[in-house]
Amino acid sequence: MTGIDDKTRTEIEAAAFRTLVAHLRNRTDVQNIDLMNLSGFCRNCLSRWYGEAAAEHGIELSKDESREIVYGMPFGEWKSKYQTEASADQQAKFAEEIKKAH
Repeated sequence: MTGIDDKTRTEIEAAAFRTLVAHLRNRTDVQNIDLMNLSGFCRNCLSRWYGEAAAEHGIELSKDESREIVYGMPFGEWKSKYQTEASADQQAKFAEEIKKAH
């Protein structure tokens, strides 16, 4: 990106991240397995990346704390409210994608 200083770039990236998290919080109908099958990452990946980035800045977040930042609530609560059983097709697609990745 030309003409954008590091501080502004970071602010733009942070705004994009917040928009992505808000979008995922609103789209509770989209299951993590769907995200994994289509994009290769899910809410849990995003929360892990968040925790890793925090650790690089000396801030230790537990897995549960990082997940709550992304999910907007404790993971167990989100899971009980919104997670559905993965279909056989979803599970097969996931297994196929895992094989491709390795």
